[in-house]
Amino acid sequence: MANAGIQLLGFTLAFLGLIGTIASTAMVEWKASSYAGDNIITAQAMYEGLWKSCVSQSTGQVQCKVYDSLLQLPGMVLGTRGLMLCSIILSLISMLVNTVGMRCTTCMADQPEQKDKVALAGGVIFIIAGLLALVGTSWYGHRIAKDFYNPFTPTNSRYEFGSALFVGWGAACLTIIGGSFLCCNCSSKGSGKSPHHPPSSSTGQPGRDYV
Repeated sequence: MANAGIQLLGFTLAFLGLIGTIASTAMVEWKASSYAGDNIITAQAMYEGLWKSCVSQSTGQVQCKVYDSLLQLPGMVLGTRGLMLCSIILSLISMLVNTVGMRCTTCMADQPEQKDKVALAGGVIFIIAGLLALVGTSWYGHRIAKDFYNPFTPTNSRYEFGSALFVGWGAACLTIIGGSFLCCNCSSKGSGKSPHHPPSSSTGQPGRDYV
């Protein structure tokens, strides 16, 4: 029989991963202007995210601008948007599925085997959602590193990893770990009940004589 405590732990980790994924997707610090070099102007810092870009002045004033055109955005930004949004949607679906399949809920309480299968399906969906978020953040981070080490990239146009990437990586790991707990905690068939065998009739009945 599935352990409700482990299921609840996995669900909690995956839920925290969902919150982190939403926060990472909404954050603007996906990449931040780099200060590596000798002739870097530090009067302002530039940040770019999936939805808008911001400029932070040395006085503390921050100005943000939403991207004007969807079609003019780089394919990396559009692809990462899609992966992160799909991850969020799948996590929400998995939460609904696990609400039915977890042992601490009363739904399908009279069908424990089917309930465990539902929890297993929810865990698989959580793992897929975490992998999508991991791919999206890693793809974006790889592109930042590639442009940073490109010798043809101007020094003042180089960017480094922003805080949103680290939040996204952590959230993806939490989602995958939580989904793994839900998947590894499914009950096995034959939960301790030994099979009942009828008494063997191979032995001869006593008291019967043959002539």
